[in-house]
Amino acid sequence: MRMVDIIERKRNGAELTKEELHTFIEGYTKGEIPDYQASAFLMATYFNGMTAKEQATFALEMLHSGDEVDLSLIPGIKVDKHSTGGVGDKTSIPLAPMIAALDIPIPMISGRGLGHTGGTLDKLEAIPGFKVELSEAEFIQQVKDINLAIISATGNIAPADKKLYALRDVTATVDSIPLIAGSIMSKKIASGTDALVLDVKTGSGAFMKTQEKAKALAQAMVEIGKNVGMRCMAVISDMNQPLGNTIGNTLEIEESIEILKGNGPKDITDLVLTLGSQMVVLAGKAETLEQAREMLIEVLVNGKALEKFGDMIEAQGGDRNIIDDYSLMPQAKYQITIKAPKAGYISKMTADELGVASMLLGGGRQSKEDTINYAVGLRLHKKVGDRVEKDEELVTVYSDQKDIEQVEKLILDNIEIGEKTNAVPLIHEIIK
Repeated sequence: MRMVDIIERKRNGAELTKEELHTFIEGYTKGEIPDYQASAFLMATYFNGMTAKEQATFALEMLHSGDEVDLSLIPGIKVDKHSTGGVGDKTSIPLAPMIAALDIPIPMISGRGLGHTGGTLDKLEAIPGFKVELSEAEFIQQVKDINLAIISATGNIAPADKKLYALRDVTATVDSIPLIAGSIMSKKIASGTDALVLDVKTGSGAFMKTQEKAKALAQAMVEIGKNVGMRCMAVISDMNQPLGNTIGNTLEIEESIEILKGNGPKDITDLVLTLGSQMVVLAGKAETLEQAREMLIEVLVNGKALEKFGDMIEAQGGDRNIIDDYSLMPQAKYQITIKAPKAGYISKMTADELGVASMLLGGGRQSKEDTINYAVGLRLHKKVGDRVEKDEELVTVYSDQKDIEQVEKLILDNIEIGEKTNAVPLIHEIIK
């Protein structure tokens, strides 16, 4: 089977067979198919898409290109959650211990941030001593012991995806729905969980800027999950403004703990409860979403979720005292207040640009090799729809530099003050 024939069939809109997709994935992973042919395949897929059957086969072939995590030693229905990423999205950090507190195993393999979006692992590493790299055996044992672990990818999971992602990045084929869906789902299926809740972001701070594209991606991923026998559903949530009130690693850990203490911002608390309710139902611990939500609220009120978070910190080498003493985490030298230039209502906050502002302070990576400053970031005092008076506090910038003129300009350019407007609903749609 020649690669040129596979490219030609995809170029002409044909549905590729399992054998053809296997030939491509195996050959490219081994270095037998050159980048120029893989690039042609990616571009043909970008323009012609894939059928539901092709998408599922493509994801499985990438899955089989490397290691798979065997979680069979962990009893019960194992549930995971994946977000397509956004600004201020620390959802996994309070959500995972809430689920684990209900005796549901949650083995979570997470990622790092790049560009304007933050990464769960980077945030957790703001906790002194916290280790995100565990062996597969340590990972499984920890989940058996406390129902919870959040780690970086172990072993050689989906190496085909790693190679193809790097190629997509330089061939203008990143935003292809079949390729994104295959990339995400191959890694999630390889992670060995039984059920998956997807949080697909839409809006200015999301990868999928329109709801139409977000819905198409959500449907593609849910379809792949269904085709491989995984319990899977998706929530399409808003990312037109940052989620919660903080952007930055230490700041987002603080906010996550406040959620677990019952004091978190309404928007992210609502999202955590929405996603968590779906996870509890998928795990078979509740029959209805209403019942699941009540169970999650109960573990917040009785402190079990916060205790479970402390257990995870301790199990992964971190200092659980940060729960009561935030100063144990890296702290910025300066807190600089940006004030509102005029009175009115917050009518718009461009999420991705505010994420860039935090990145410029050192709170994110412009390239994979960059070192993160955990201490820096932004605290938002107002959100869309809020009233603000002239010279009232708008944003506090946590910085290790006194001169933040560029960052301040970026922030003020991307927070619009005007007429009263209604905030966009946080939950756009649910895909089952």
